[in-house]
Amino acid sequence: MLEKQSTIAQEATVEGIGLHTGTKSTVTFRPAPINTGVVFRRVDLENKPEIPALIDHVVDISRGTTLGINGVKVYTVEHVLAALAGLKIDNVYVDIHGMEPPVCDGSSLEFVKALKQAGYVEQDSLRDYIEIEENIHYDVVKGEGVELIALPSDGYSITLMIDYGNPAIGTQYTAMYSIDEFETEYAGARTFCFLSEVEKLKEAGLAKGGTPYNALVIIDKPWDEEEVRYLKILFNETMEVTRGENGILNGTPVRYPNEFARHKLLDVIGDLSLLGHPIKGHIMAARSGHKANIELVRKIKSYWEKKRIKMKYQDRTTEGYLLDINAIKKIMPHRYPFLLVDRIIDLIPGKKVVGIKNVTANEPFFAGHFPERPVMPGVLLIEAMAQVGGILMLDAKVRTDDKLIMFMGIDKAKFRKPVEPGDQVRFEIEIIRRRQTMFRMAGKGYVMGDVVVEAELSAIILDKEENKS
Repeated sequence: MLEKQSTIAQEATVEGIGLHTGTKSTVTFRPAPINTGVVFRRVDLENKPEIPALIDHVVDISRGTTLGINGVKVYTVEHVLAALAGLKIDNVYVDIHGMEPPVCDGSSLEFVKALKQAGYVEQDSLRDYIEIEENIHYDVVKGEGVELIALPSDGYSITLMIDYGNPAIGTQYTAMYSIDEFETEYAGARTFCFLSEVEKLKEAGLAKGGTPYNALVIIDKPWDEEEVRYLKILFNETMEVTRGENGILNGTPVRYPNEFARHKLLDVIGDLSLLGHPIKGHIMAARSGHKANIELVRKIKSYWEKKRIKMKYQDRTTEGYLLDINAIKKIMPHRYPFLLVDRIIDLIPGKKVVGIKNVTANEPFFAGHFPERPVMPGVLLIEAMAQVGGILMLDAKVRTDDKLIMFMGIDKAKFRKPVEPGDQVRFEIEIIRRRQTMFRMAGKGYVMGDVVVEAELSAIILDKEENKS
């Protein structure tokens, strides 16, 4: 069944202090129009700067997920985002007075309660899902012990395992078979940390809002009277500090036998919502954290952008490559005898592209370059490289029929070997710098694995009407 987008019926507010900043903050959820997505607004600052909750705006993952634009930041957004994703709310303004949403009890529960009280409104536009149709791995860094993969599925499900080698946690496992389970099974799972970590953070002037009442603090170091006195100073002279029989500071009881795993799953939901659309896929995670979550989001985003580009331009099914010559003609304004790219093998939107130029004996330039020894002109090799690089401007949402790519400069061009009839040139081009509509690329062309040409190219994307003027 096709599902429609939703927003909230009225505004809802949650107040408290930030976990890491320790500053007072107020979050007010407000209804938003279709296709707005989730947008944080710093209402405590002049002009109320906006930060869309998208992966492109993640600026820090050291102590949670932080979003930022032009120096304006919102810290630790994952619990808010998990609540919105768990309740399947697509469009909402999150007006925040302060740098960080309230930590509340360390879970998403207070946000869920507020949003439920606000009520939902179905909107007149269909929800757009990101459908996982092939396995997408987080590239595990040796020694991390982290495994994360997105698998094809008709719904949204997550299985997760953690193992910290601490008896208070042990090895824990949880499985969410549907996002509809979030409210009752995961929203109340609280954040946790080790006592040794808390002390280091407090000593560094961080985790200013953290207390045993808004996080499960696991005791992982020797306990004696000196430790108790030190903790009272760190937290609050009047705050109770005891060693719990369950290995948790003050003996705070867990809400679920596997609450630590459930909270990690909550974090996964919050971080995955930075895709900007709900997913249809099964996530398998082992010992994941924000770093791995965010890297998986980047991979899924790249996969989905490439898929949408192929759906937009490629009419027939292809194996082993992305775009054929007919698709390229829908994108490129060039035509014979100046269309110098025959196939796009692969594309990582905004990062890298691989394309092919088949050099045949019938190329018109061979008649004069040179009749006795036909060699592809170096300037045309650069042009072919530039045309392949132009594919990097592709965005499935952008119309290409009213855009032109104009090249502004060529640097470090070198021609290593001649290119002759019968050769197939494989161009690999990467973006090395981009600023709005201007970008700089570094490319190489290969024949049978040998570099034949390389250069750095600068270009700008223009509207066709702008170019006429």
